[in-house]
Amino acid sequence: MQTEENLDIDKPSIIEETSKKTDQINNFSNTENSSSNDNNQFNEFSIHKNITIILSTEDDTNVVNQFINIIEFAVYQKNLKNISFEVKLYKDTKQLEDFFGEIDLSGKIFIGPLSTSDTKILNKYCNKGAIFFSFSSNKDLAKDCVYLVNFFPENEIRTVFDYFPNNSKIAFLYPENSYGFGINKIIDHIANQSDSVIVNRASYSEDLSNAPEAIKELGKYELRKYELNRQKKILANKKDTDSKKRLIKLERFQTTQNLDFTHVIIADYGLRLLQVAPLLPYYDIDPNIVEFVGTGAWDDEVFYDEPSLDGSIYPGIEFVKRKKLFEEYYNLYNENLLRTSTLPYDVVGLLSFIIDNNYNLSSFYDLLNKSNTKFSGIDGSFSFLNNIIERDLEILKIENGKAKAVLQQE
Repeated sequence: MQTEENLDIDKPSIIEETSKKTDQINNFSNTENSSSNDNNQFNEFSIHKNITIILSTEDDTNVVNQFINIIEFAVYQKNLKNISFEVKLYKDTKQLEDFFGEIDLSGKIFIGPLSTSDTKILNKYCNKGAIFFSFSSNKDLAKDCVYLVNFFPENEIRTVFDYFPNNSKIAFLYPENSYGFGINKIIDHIANQSDSVIVNRASYSEDLSNAPEAIKELGKYELRKYELNRQKKILANKKDTDSKKRLIKLERFQTTQNLDFTHVIIADYGLRLLQVAPLLPYYDIDPNIVEFVGTGAWDDEVFYDEPSLDGSIYPGIEFVKRKKLFEEYYNLYNENLLRTSTLPYDVVGLLSFIIDNNYNLSSFYDLLNKSNTKFSGIDGSFSFLNNIIERDLEILKIENGKAKAVLQQE
């Protein structure tokens, strides 16, 4: 049975300023995190009020600078008084390890690193009382004191499968790259836990050289074309009026319309998506018959005016919910906010709440691991499941050049 606990926060919740009382944390699950810190000798230590941002000089300069800016902006916008931040730039893993060896890590929180390679060394500092919020996408590194904050495809794919009507039949189309292979690796497990079934899949090379063949294979184009031509020959030999009318109607089509799937998940983005998506209706996978489905990577208005994607859906959060943040950031720094920069912004709000409420290490782990608490964020309410951020996503539908949330299926 679910319980609810309301904890008052003096300043705006994890993110948006509002006159309503949104600054609450709601217990929503009885599932406990598999990692355990019960034996950590530092559990009674208080959390340091000074947070260190650890970023590599080898990381993308634009990302590094903007992550620093957005954290500075969060402190300013939220008017945070009880928390401070310092930036530690390092060249390589050795320099990062040297830095950790020079300071007291008990109750010390770090935001970063960005890379998976640097995140791999963090776990050995857990028994010294450190806590890390890394932006690595490697879920295997999420354990003990290492929490991962990123946009994870599992979260997104699970959201769309939860949305699909019962007994939906799913086709899956993906590029032969790390992103496509990664989703192909996880999608069967998610589908097997749902009421839908994957009935077909196809992949194509990154250069799109075999994309037409992959899409024809996905939709069984040649088989449906053969079947339509067979029906046309039969009707052509008949002389009655109904058969002639039926033949005239079929002449408009290249294939029969009896596709064996109700939805097609297209796990791609960027320019490739704009090139691949029109090929589906070209090879008679009609978006009026089959619903096109994307991932969180579709959360970009550049896709909203592509005719073949009109009516498509994908998991995400409506832009209007972060529009104010994007506008205020641009006005202050004269640059567009990167989509990923909302991640450290939400982390700042979470850490401010923890420090304002005088959590020690033990209560910190109880909050994030054992109670599975939900926090209010710019990218939707979020929690940590097995040290990995899990967001409550909406289903967005692309229509008339915009993406708006649609109601969940009954």
